[in-house]
Amino acid sequence: MAFQSFEDLEVWQRGCRLAVDIFQTFASCRNFTMQDQVQRAALSVPSNVAEGYERNSNKEFIRFLNIAKGSCGELRTQIYISRKLDFVTKADFERLIAECKEISAMLHGLSQAVARRASNKSSRARMRSET
Repeated sequence: MAFQSFEDLEVWQRGCRLAVDIFQTFASCRNFTMQDQVQRAALSVPSNVAEGYERNSNKEFIRFLNIAKGSCGELRTQIYISRKLDFVTKADFERLIAECKEISAMLHGLSQAVARRASNKSSRARMRSET
């Protein structure tokens, strides 16, 4: 994983773009409860990626990636309900759901990669201490 900061992570970048898209799409939503909830969930995705990365611990990073993934699921649920209530068009719905699913898959993959990297580091450290 060649990144120096959370800003280098594609999943963080896409999460930020999704949050902007959500804010723009729901800007004219007259149901302020839904608008607020959807916007909060969207902000939570890249925010948790950043917070976890800044904790400087693989275990904490993985935990926050999982929180971000949960927020992505929460956001998808709210988008499904928004579509049923005609708060979003079919085209907006399809675009937002597809992006949420891709970001969720990316979060899962990054979490697994960080876990593997942490496991490999601890295995190498154990082997060095045994010699």
